[in-house]
Amino acid sequence: MTTPDLTTVSRLAAQVLDEVETAVVGKRDALTLVLSAVLAGGHVLLEDYPGLGKTLAARSFAQTLGLDFKRAQFTPDLLPADLTGSFVFDQRAGDFVFRQGPLFTGLLLADEINRTPPKTQAALLEAMQERQVTVEGQTFLLEAPFHVLATANPVEYEGTYPLPEAQLDRFLLRVSFGYPSAEEEAQVLRRRVSRRHEEQTLRAVTDAVGLRGMQAAVETVTVDDTIHDYCVALASATRTHRHVLVGSSPRGALALMLTARAYAVVHGRDYVTPEDVKAVALPVLSHRVTIKPELWMSNASGATVVGSVLNTVATPAAREAERIR
Repeated sequence: MTTPDLTTVSRLAAQVLDEVETAVVGKRDALTLVLSAVLAGGHVLLEDYPGLGKTLAARSFAQTLGLDFKRAQFTPDLLPADLTGSFVFDQRAGDFVFRQGPLFTGLLLADEINRTPPKTQAALLEAMQERQVTVEGQTFLLEAPFHVLATANPVEYEGTYPLPEAQLDRFLLRVSFGYPSAEEEAQVLRRRVSRRHEEQTLRAVTDAVGLRGMQAAVETVTVDDTIHDYCVALASATRTHRHVLVGSSPRGALALMLTARAYAVVHGRDYVTPEDVKAVALPVLSHRVTIKPELWMSNASGATVVGSVLNTVATPAAREAERIR
C-alpha cells in the first residue's frame, strides 16, 4: 500500500463528496463530516427523522469509496449471531465451519440501531472498538477498513433500547441531515424523474486499499500543541458545566483532534486550525455529554452545552494560529 500525498487525498475527498452529492442533495456540510469521520478511521451515528437520506448516504459512501456494503436491520429479536455469524455443520466436511455475518464488510449500515436489545448492541460494540468478533470463544479479526454508519430515530421511543453512554462514546460523530430546502426537495424529485428508475449507482472514486492509503496520509497532518491544548480545554469544560451530570471523557478530546485533522485535509490543508476544531466540536462532543436529570424537561442538551463551551473557552491567539501555518 502506497501512501498518497495530502494534496491527492484532498482532491480524492472532493471527488467523493461531489459524487455522493449527486444522490444526497444539498447536504454537503453533513456529508463532509461523515467523510471526515471515515478518513479518521471512526464510526458515525446518523440520528434524524425517517426519509432524510441516512440509508442513501451510507450506500452512496460505500459505492464511491469502493467498499463492500452490508445492511443490518436492527429489530427486537435480532441476536448477536445474526451480526457476527455462527458455526454451522458442514455435512460434506463432517465438521463445524464458521459462516460470517454482516459485520464482515467494509461499511456496515446498522439501521435503527436503538431497536435491538443490549446483548446484540454489545456484539456490535466489540466490533466497533476492537475490530474483532468473538463467537463461541474464538476471535475473528475484521479486515480494515471497517466502518459502521448507524441510524437512529430521535423521536420514536416505543420498543427501543437507548444506547448506553459507553456505546455512544464509540461513535466518533453524531450527525443529523435535517430537512432540505424547498429547492433541494424539488431537485430530488427532478432527478428521480430524469433517471426513470429508483436505484442510483455511483462511480467508485477509490477502493479499500486506496482508502487505507488516504487514512494513512491523514496521520501525517501537522497538529500544533496549541490545538492539542484547545481540544483538551473544550472537553474539560464540558465536565464542569453547570448543566452537566457527566461530561466528555478524554476519548472526546482525542476524537476532536482526530476529526479536526481529517476535516482539515478535506478542506485542502495539511495543518489544523482552531476553526477546524470548532467546525467539528458539536457533532463530536454533544453525544458524549449527559445532562442532569432535573433539566430533561428544559431546553438544555448536549448541543447547548457544547455551544456554551465554544463561546467561553478561549480560542488560541491569532499569533499562535498563524504559527501553525
